[in-house]
Order: sequence, then C-alpha cells, then structure tokens
Amino acid sequence: MTVTEAPPASPSPAPGGPVVHKRSMRRRLVPYWLLLPGILWLLVFFALPLVYQASTSVQTGSLEQGFEVTWHFATYWDALTDYWPQFLRSLLYAGTATLLCLLLGYPLAYLIAFKAGRWRNLLLVLVIAPFFTSFLIRTLAWKTILADGGPVVDFLNTIHFLDVTAWLGLTEGERVLATPLAVVTGLTYNFLPFMILPLYTSLERIDPRLHEAAGDLYASPSTVFRKVTFPLSMPGVVSGTLLTFIPASGDYVNAELLGSTDTRMIGNVIQSQFLRVLDYPTAAALSFILMAVVLVTVTVYIRRAGTEDLV
Repeated sequence: MTVTEAPPASPSPAPGGPVVHKRSMRRRLVPYWLLLPGILWLLVFFALPLVYQASTSVQTGSLEQGFEVTWHFATYWDALTDYWPQFLRSLLYAGTATLLCLLLGYPLAYLIAFKAGRWRNLLLVLVIAPFFTSFLIRTLAWKTILADGGPVVDFLNTIHFLDVTAWLGLTEGERVLATPLAVVTGLTYNFLPFMILPLYTSLERIDPRLHEAAGDLYASPSTVFRKVTFPLSMPGVVSGTLLTFIPASGDYVNAELLGSTDTRMIGNVIQSQFLRVLDYPTAAALSFILMAVVLVTVTVYIRRAGTEDLV
C-alpha cells in the first residue's frame, strides 16, 4: 500500500507583501496626483507664456514682415539704455507707496488684532471693501477726488501742503493730478489692503501672554513693541511689503490715469510697446528686465529682513 504525498501548500502571503506595498505606493502617489492640476495650470498659463516671451525678446523683424528668432540679445541692452529712467521711476514710486502702506497699515492692523474686540470682523470687511469694485473704477474715483478746484485740492492749498510738495518736486503749482504725488497716492490706496491683511494675520498669531510676561518684567509699552510685537510680526511685514511692491512696480493704470508723460512707469512703456508701437521684442525684453530687477530686489530684501517664514 503506497501513500501519495500531498503537494506542498502554497505559502500564504506574509504581512507586508506585494498587496501592502501597492497600497503604500498609492498612498505616496496621492499628493502628487493632487498637485497635478496645479502643476499643469502653471505650465500652461505661466511657463509656456514665459518661454514664448523669452523667444520673442530675441527676435527681429516687424509686424508686417514677420518676426524671426535671430538671438538678437542686443535688444536687452537697447531697452535698458533707452528706458532706464522709467525703471528707476517705477522702483521709486513702488518703494514709496510700499513704505506709505506700511506706515498706514501697521497701526490699523495692530488696532484690528489687539484693540478691535467685537468690531474686528467689521473692520476687516471695511479693509477688503475696495475689492468689491473694479481696480479701474477705484483709480478713476481718485481722479475725481484730486481734480483741480476740488475740495481736497482746495484744502491742501489752504494748509500750504502743496507748497511743500511743489518744493519737493512732487506737485506742480496748485494742482495734484498729473504729478508724482497723484500716482503714489493711487498706488498707496489700491495696494493698502495687500499690506494690512498679512500684517493682521501675523499680529493675530502673537500670544497675548508674551505681552503680559513682558509687562511683568517692567517693560514699557514701547519696549514691548520693539522687543516682542514687531519682531514677531516680521513675517507679516515681509509678506505685506512683497505683495505691495511687486505689483506696484509693474503697475501702469495709476500712472496712466493719474499721471502724465513725465510720470510714466515701466509698465506704461511695456503696454505701449505691445499695443501701440507693436515692437514685441522690445516689450518682451523690458518685461524680462523688470522681472529680473524685481527678483534681485526681493531676494536681497528677504535676506536682509532675516526671515523666510512668510504668512
């Protein structure tokens, strides 16, 4: 009598086998799938236009004869030498408006974060209320407010404020429109919410117990602000200044509506080269030069600010 040996049973999958491995792989791939739409959006609407503009900047030709890539890098040098006053003016106007936004926005953000109480939400709504209307409409409103012979200009003349600004070269005589003061005023107003909101977010995160601890150590209110509040709000300061300076440096609406030919910014030149002169290579070169200048300025500013923790 013979006994037939049974075939060896197939080993059961050990824990951590292929099934578990596939599940872990899927879990690791989930964040990348979620990021895919955003990556595609950046590629289609940012990277590809940037590459196209880069190729345009090294082309030669005309709109009638057509443009051809000839790697004519001299366009950058010609654009910079021809329009360097507009570059400097744009940086000056944007820097001045950013500083004014910081001086005006910090006290208001501090008030909302620490002193507003039940009025906090209302004040925040009032801060973002300008966004309920068009950027163009807000700028046109300032053209009416600063009109010659209006109540604002008459009041500034009464207190001799325009005499001081005329001496500084910000206004001309007894008018405000078509002067650097009008352009900087428009930039300050339009970009002020971009300064207040990051500042408020940063200040609101500060633990009130730190202020109490500083007071228990007999620190004066000014010392508490210098040693505790302002250093802890630096991420908001950096974020607000970047959100204000970067768009203000390339803005052209305020200079177009509130300024004159003597207050043109580099954004006005780029807009004119694209839509009026139809010199696409020069316009593209100016755009890249502006982007490079802003990028270098922002990088140096962030390093000098000593913080990369942006809100």
